[in-house]
Amino acid sequence: MFFATAAHPLARRYAYAHAGRGLERFLQEAARPGSSTACSTNTSQDETAYTLRLDVPGIAKDQLSIAIEGTVVRISSKEGAPRRYQAAYEFPLEIDTATSEAKLENGVLTLKLVKKLPVSNVTELTVH
Repeated sequence: MFFATAAHPLARRYAYAHAGRGLERFLQEAARPGSSTACSTNTSQDETAYTLRLDVPGIAKDQLSIAIEGTVVRISSKEGAPRRYQAAYEFPLEIDTATSEAKLENGVLTLKLVKKLPVSNVTELTVH
């Protein structure tokens, strides 16, 4: 005994087309630089610095741009890099750019962002 479907062949094709678009959207979301599946990020801090570790596989150190402005750190891949990456992080205290450092090893970018300690500009007046 044989059974055959009664649906038209084009109807079956349209039913599978929606599933294909869902998979396509999922893959695009996974490849998007800002998505949580695209890269892994670890942050830690101590009294003097923040440490930020990012997975950026396939990007060389000359293809990365790291910009620090006050409390905001922006990391992006330059044009011509094989992968696109763009992220921004805001920290509670300003970053001292003179003593901060960045290192890229085996696809892991490690940023040691030294906290800029607030300087007190208090002056004491003498009473006459």
